[in-house]
Amino acid sequence: MDELPEGVVLPRAEEFGLRPSASVMISRTAGGGHEILLGHRVSELPSFPDLWSFPGGGVSRVDRRAAKENPEWFGDRGDDRVSTFALLREMVEEVGISPDGCGGFLEVDSETREMVCSDKTGWLEAMKSGLLSVEGFQCQVITERVTPPQSPMRFHNLFFHVPIGDSVANPSFPPGRSEFDEFRWWNPDDLISSWEGNELRLPAPIVTILRDLIEGIEEQGGLLSACDSLASDPPSGTHRYEYGPGVECVLIPTITLPPATHTNCYVLGERGGHRVIIDPAIRDKPGYEILSQKVREIEDDGSSIIATIFTHRHQDHLGDQQMISEIYDAPVWASEETLSAIGDVSVGRVLVDGDLVTLSGPSGNVNWEIIETPGHCPGQICLVGEAGVVSADNCTSVGTILVPSIDGDMGAYISGLERIREMKPIVLFPGHGPFVPNPERLLSQYIEHRKGRHRKVLEAIKSGARTLSEIAIIAYEDSPDSHKGLARDQTLSHLQELVRCGDVLNDKGSYFLE
Repeated sequence: MDELPEGVVLPRAEEFGLRPSASVMISRTAGGGHEILLGHRVSELPSFPDLWSFPGGGVSRVDRRAAKENPEWFGDRGDDRVSTFALLREMVEEVGISPDGCGGFLEVDSETREMVCSDKTGWLEAMKSGLLSVEGFQCQVITERVTPPQSPMRFHNLFFHVPIGDSVANPSFPPGRSEFDEFRWWNPDDLISSWEGNELRLPAPIVTILRDLIEGIEEQGGLLSACDSLASDPPSGTHRYEYGPGVECVLIPTITLPPATHTNCYVLGERGGHRVIIDPAIRDKPGYEILSQKVREIEDDGSSIIATIFTHRHQDHLGDQQMISEIYDAPVWASEETLSAIGDVSVGRVLVDGDLVTLSGPSGNVNWEIIETPGHCPGQICLVGEAGVVSADNCTSVGTILVPSIDGDMGAYISGLERIREMKPIVLFPGHGPFVPNPERLLSQYIEHRKGRHRKVLEAIKSGARTLSEIAIIAYEDSPDSHKGLARDQTLSHLQELVRCGDVLNDKGSYFLE
């Protein structure tokens, strides 16, 4: 981890554990076809904010208790039995719809729903008292997904299909706080078209589910038949992580800053057209195999890889050039600073601020603009397109971003964040962690955090602290769990910027105000 100061060694992070969960795709008949229900998740949520998603949630102790105490309920179901209980409870909590006991569905009355939402055991009590029923309820698992290992909350999720036919039951918000602020019924074709047009954002699993559904509808003649087909033969193997239209993410295991365990390698471009691979950071056999598989997929799509682009020269982004060349052959595009660190490679292009990377595909040309954001690392670049910003190591929703005192630039770093925010991107595709569907919120948090730390460093000097160690202790007193070596180094980065701006003077390691 070359952004760490000398002498600082951090343990390699472990992947986040998996929690069992269940999501439900509710469908209804409409206009001679079928529509599916999605909700828009509230911006402040810690997981999947601002995304359109299916209702659902984690399997709880109440769900396990319900399954244990009532073996006659769904006794014919197998490994998904407990998840079925979670599914029914979440349907009541999140959308207010439940089986009516006669094979249909009803809108849950407000009193029963409040009882369930205030305490999960309320659902079990409502079931036992006859307020709710599972009689006649039918559902099917159409696929399962595991949250990628770069996410702070990971789930082994079963996706259920629940058809409600021509039921008039409609979703509603629960009493109190809701995870959703809007519900909408969608035709699957319209939904994926809106996503491809950058009109809304979807979790990567739902994108692949929609593609499977649409293909199944075309082959089977309708959504119900398509779901039956998926349930009988669920898609297997590695699923694509489509984070945006023309933006795939490939997770490369790397030795990087904890809690991250992977580097996000991006593949830009339309299938069947020109593609570029960004930050293929492979350095071992697992990474080699992951990238090899993705390149085979790209070639099978009829695509051509026209370049490898590196965002910056840190080792958890560059990868081993010899290993990469064994998988595919493409010129390297990067900033002059990054290219000089790579050494002997097939240099195709030196990228500078304002350059355009044009990718042609079956639907036409797509442009990505290069912008320079050198604060985290000299020569670091980002790529800006309609789908969002490939933002490298500027910010992340997992962990933090360091500005190394040895070659970082705190002023340039803050300016880079402000520049990206001013562009009002709809999504950030960071170097580590999940994609960010609410960029302005995260960028503002980062900017305020760094400016706040700037103020704390100044206040420490005003209070009489003079040495780096003294200033760091005071500046980071609000973060007692911070690594002392990192706190010192980040304090030094702030001091360097304050000295450069003339706000602080430095005399042989003693800092003071003029």
